[in-house]
Amino acid sequence: MLRIGLTGGIASGKSEVTRLLAQLGAVVIDADLLAREVVAPGTDGLTEVTAVFGPGVLGPDGALDRPALGRVVFGDEAARRKLEAIVHPRVRARAAALEADAPPDAVVVHSIPLLVETGQARNFDQLVIVDVPEDVQIERLERTRGMSEAEARSRIAAQASRDDRRAAADVVLDNSGTLADLERQVRELWDRLQSTQPRAAQ
Repeated sequence: MLRIGLTGGIASGKSEVTRLLAQLGAVVIDADLLAREVVAPGTDGLTEVTAVFGPGVLGPDGALDRPALGRVVFGDEAARRKLEAIVHPRVRARAAALEADAPPDAVVVHSIPLLVETGQARNFDQLVIVDVPEDVQIERLERTRGMSEAEARSRIAAQASRDDRRAAADVVLDNSGTLADLERQVRELWDRLQSTQPRAAQ
């Protein structure tokens, strides 16, 4: 099994890269999706989030109101750490279970937004970064998420710097061009991965 860590800044295009890798045959484990799964209605994760942050983080349907929770924790490090202590262990346990179910010769791609920030780079055979300039991130956040420039810059500043991510990377995918450019890079990456053995086996 070849274990790949995939990350990148907000609005860098991680989702598109994971979609392309899944089409090529990778087993993709997306931490963003798991983070939603572990606090879905009826889960003990949602029960704990509600106990810590109050019923104001729930929508009328009883599901987590993510924007409301975001307003509580964003910019409040203590609150953010409380949330992470609830969500992260559950996400990692679920990711480990999904990886255990993968074929032994699979290329398993863990897409983790805060991979570098949480010190997980060494957990993988290779670390792949999806990279774009900050001005591209800002434009995408304004266009696709309706953020102001100040909001976009604040979200970007809350993550690892572009230089820190690139310094940790084994592979950098440049997603500042066209989709065709990105698809070509992902195919080239996939071809390399198919012929690469995990470091631990070398």
